[in-house]
Amino acid sequence: MERIKINARQLFVLIVLFEHGSAIVIPLGVSAKQDVWIAILLGLALGLLLFFVYRQLFEYYPDQPLTAYLPQIVGAPLGKLLAVVYITYFLYIAARVLRDFGELLLTFAYPETPLFVLNAIMALTIMYGVYKGFEVLARTGELFLTVLYFLALAGFILVFVSGLVDVTQLQPVLEEGWRRVWKTVLTETLYVPFGEMIVFTMLFPYINNPVKVGRVGVAGMVLSGVNLAIIMAINMAVLGPDAASRSSFPLLDTIRRVQVAHFLERLDVLFMIALIIGGFFKISVFFYAGVVGAANLFGISSYQRLVYPLGLLVLLLSVAIASNYAEHIHEGLKIVTFYLHIPLQVIIPVLLLIIAAVRRRFSQPPK
Repeated sequence: MERIKINARQLFVLIVLFEHGSAIVIPLGVSAKQDVWIAILLGLALGLLLFFVYRQLFEYYPDQPLTAYLPQIVGAPLGKLLAVVYITYFLYIAARVLRDFGELLLTFAYPETPLFVLNAIMALTIMYGVYKGFEVLARTGELFLTVLYFLALAGFILVFVSGLVDVTQLQPVLEEGWRRVWKTVLTETLYVPFGEMIVFTMLFPYINNPVKVGRVGVAGMVLSGVNLAIIMAINMAVLGPDAASRSSFPLLDTIRRVQVAHFLERLDVLFMIALIIGGFFKISVFFYAGVVGAANLFGISSYQRLVYPLGLLVLLLSVAIASNYAEHIHEGLKIVTFYLHIPLQVIIPVLLLIIAAVRRRFSQPPK
């Protein structure tokens, strides 16, 4: 691991940027229709429970990342195998998020540009940032969070001033009862973005005041969850439940409708900046966790040696994982959720915590 430390404020900034990441780009929770905001808030509530599991594991092993203490909990053979699985998972999700933003750029401005070229430009930027170190990413995040919130506030004001918001499109609340909402929570909003906080088990050892990890994590997740609920509610109120559920990029479609006095229009260029900022940090966090985990597991003294080889792997994977965007989204909802997110975000961490708690309970000498 790098010999660096970040403060609680920087961790908070990274969590907020990470949680927004691709969640403001993809059609998050739109299967709940006009109740999408409820599905996101319920996903946040369950996500906080998962975060307490991750935080407790960190408290048991405060100086080590997830890949280092896995062998201590379940034994060396199985622990190292699980470490490889988690490293692969982090790199795979980095590739998926990179694909999200490549597709967004294709749709928005570069329809004739090969997807590989767009992904390569962003991947090279991410590799450079990760090569410079985690502290550099954290300090950069402090600057860009201000930009992100300025653009978000301006966007909300312009959407309302344009008269696009029709709150009646959010009614009736719970039209089909709780079943549709809970189905969306348990198949979508719990895992993306809240369950993805599992990646921070690789980064918590960097904080200079470990006592604040719990409070900072909860604050960052709550702020992000409320923001996402508001954003998706506005998308529904502007586009309508049917149009929003069919849209590949609901927020982009919402911003494209902004028109104030026939003067302020085509503002989607500005808000693409905000989307790219979130995507950069989300991919960077996943990629950094994968690289550092691999260096730790295989005993490589300098993680920088792995940045460009693994970065090339992520780039190639981002193009190869699906033949088109519809297939990419289908895989994310139907395959990744059940075969990756649920086991690696929920089942395995809970089992690890139980085993770690039992080990500590019976390994302590009697008083």
